[in-house]
Amino acid sequence: MKKIIVFAVLATFFSVVSAQELSSRAKAMRMMTFAKPEYMVKDIKVLADTMTVYALSDNVIYPIGKWENVEQYITSTQLQWYREVGYKNYYDSMVVSVNTLRRLDDSYIDMYHSITTGRVEMIAGRITDAEVKLDNGVHVGMSKEDVFRTVFKRFPKSYVNDIAVLKVISGAGEVGQVYTFRGNKLRHIGIISKYKYY
Repeated sequence: MKKIIVFAVLATFFSVVSAQELSSRAKAMRMMTFAKPEYMVKDIKVLADTMTVYALSDNVIYPIGKWENVEQYITSTQLQWYREVGYKNYYDSMVVSVNTLRRLDDSYIDMYHSITTGRVEMIAGRITDAEVKLDNGVHVGMSKEDVFRTVFKRFPKSYVNDIAVLKVISGAGEVGQVYTFRGNKLRHIGIISKYKYY
């Protein structure tokens, strides 16, 4: 009798876990139908409180826009940046010249000028300053719904209520933005990359 009860409990547990997994995938598939065409969304994954959107849009690869040099970006923002220039080690033990732009609240963006593309490429960043805006208009302090509206035409609010992290990643997974929410507000923006430089 004990074996039957243990088996029933295990079967119930695994069916609930399986149903939750199916529910996350179904939610992701439904969200794909709401994606804006300009983001060219190829896949969405939902895992616990994190939604990852894989998109082919230039907005993902160039979150601050396409610039030929760092000075153009600094001028366009009309913000006071503190600039550090140095060299950093990255993948394959390469050393690249990196410009780090900082704000007083310690928001920063690491970037370098690529000899391949002739443009400023993102390496890393963490933005907590509400005055720093990405090219798609996203900035710290926005509501969660407004951030999701940059990628999706519409969506059921219940689908995003439990989401605390939205990742918008390039199709190859080399670069992306990580939006972290506290409650209903965007708390900070992370910029991540795995480029093989030069």
